Amino acid sequence: MANDIVTPPAVLWAQRKDEVLLTFNVETTDPIIKIEKDSVYFKAASPDKKTYEVKIQVYDAIVPESSTFGNKGRCIEMVLRKEKKDAPHWPNLTKDKKKPHWLKIDFNKWVDEDDEEEESGGGGGGGNMDIEEMLRSMGGAGAGDKADKPSFDDLDDDSDDDNLPDLE
Repeated sequence: MANDIVTPPAVLWAQRKDEVLLTFNVETTDPIIKIEKDSVYFKAASPDKKTYEVKIQVYDAIVPESSTFGNKGRCIEMVLRKEKKDAPHWPNLTKDKKKPHWLKIDFNKWVDEDDEEEESGGGGGGGNMDIEEMLRSMGGAGAGDKADKPSFDDLDDDSDDDNLPDLE
């Protein structure tokens, strides 16, 4: 009887300007996936014969033809292409304002709108970061600069350096 119970899988989601990233945390070999313009259907059985099923009504339209998914062994990863490429980020994954208990934000993949703009411009977001330039702007020298380094030879001996008496 317990095997007949269908539960929704744990789903992680993140987004970019033009796509939504979903991760279904189910170890399975042959999932049933249907990507439609306004929804995503997922059904799979785990190795322990537990059945997972969910239909997600997405917040806005997606393009099923250019959306993809891949089985990574322990999870199914999906990339949904947004129909409106220049629209603002979605406030939710689903049309429903209430967040389901099985849906969580994937902070490892999440990129805010502001960060996405910086990333393309080469700021602190990652790919084009120049450490040398950052160190120079902070007042330090980059690795290539041979700045005058302080000499520690002329420092007085500190009393903390004296030998300690033996313990009794």
